[in-house]
Amino acid sequence: MRALTWQGRRDVRVETVPDPTLQDPDDIIVRITSTGICGSDLHLYEVLGPFLDPGDILGHESMGVVAEVGPAVHAVAPGDRVVIPFNVSCGTCFMCGQGLQSQCETTQVHEYGSGAALFGYTKLYGQVPGGQAEYLRVPFGNTLPIKVPEGPADDRFVYLSDVLPTAWQAVEYAAVPAGGSLTVLGLGPIGDMATRIAQHRGAGLVIGVDLVNARLTRASAHGVTCLDLRRHKKDLGDAVRELTDGRGTDAVIDAVGMEAHGNPVTKAAQWATGLLPDAVAQPFMQKAGLDRLGALHAALDCVRRGGTVSLSGVYGGAADPMPLLRMFDKQIQLRMGQANVWRWVPDILPLLTDEDPLGVDGFATHHLPLEKAADAYATFQAKEDGMIKTLLRP
Repeated sequence: MRALTWQGRRDVRVETVPDPTLQDPDDIIVRITSTGICGSDLHLYEVLGPFLDPGDILGHESMGVVAEVGPAVHAVAPGDRVVIPFNVSCGTCFMCGQGLQSQCETTQVHEYGSGAALFGYTKLYGQVPGGQAEYLRVPFGNTLPIKVPEGPADDRFVYLSDVLPTAWQAVEYAAVPAGGSLTVLGLGPIGDMATRIAQHRGAGLVIGVDLVNARLTRASAHGVTCLDLRRHKKDLGDAVRELTDGRGTDAVIDAVGMEAHGNPVTKAAQWATGLLPDAVAQPFMQKAGLDRLGALHAALDCVRRGGTVSLSGVYGGAADPMPLLRMFDKQIQLRMGQANVWRWVPDILPLLTDEDPLGVDGFATHHLPLEKAADAYATFQAKEDGMIKTLLRP
């Protein structure tokens, strides 16, 4: 089959690799019809290379048609249309029973002290082959796939794999009161969707912050009050307070994460670490790694006293300095973590109707064949061509 493989920093290639096969009785094989490029994939493209091997298959936002099932599978059958959550979760352990599929005890990666395995996402999360490919082996065939109806285009359902539950959890964790205010830092796919979900759930004022024209324009068209970070780089907190009676918003979602703009020293350190041999870089990143914390510090500034900061952007630093004095003084509540996909599916699936209240049908800015994946990664990383969300068609 054809699949997108990691080969090195900023080097991904579509290659011919062996087809996946059934390994356990409850495995299924899915023929992929749509697979997204996630902002988190860019961390693999740029920063997390020491935890990848050449040839690793990327991608964790996939849907398709069941092609083959193991002998113990009874919940789906060949020909069924399914979305695959990015968490590799069993659905039956204690953590899954708590709605914490991202902490699944069956697939936790004990070697690295990590939570549940993820499709297409480094040794830290199980080095499971990903879905930017023609076919995908999916374990836990009775509990992991999300069966969806025939009819609407893939765009209606594919975001159940990651974008929708991640944005939904970000808003849930933000705990915006009815009619309250929210700032979303970063208007990429997750931040953009979070603004829509927050509005749908009754937020009064939603402020979006970014520095890419296409993203600002798109969010503004959906009723978001947008602030251009290029204009407010030094006074973003003041600009938010001016819109909120001097207090700051009730909540802030950081949808940026470890590669925020700013802090050139930390950026240089990340680059230098990525050039080290893996045997040196891996333990260094696990024990002394640093993130670019511009977005997180902005979130702590923009939130009102007693408010909530919700982190959906991925962080990986082991030694990030946190302004605990300020956080304590402002009495900030902080919630974070990988999205627990199946926890939110019952809330989201009823919204994926022809009325399309969240605008999923037109959410993708680009539809490209799988063979164009390498070019798409480069364009997305450079924030060019108005690219916000790309779906690949294997």
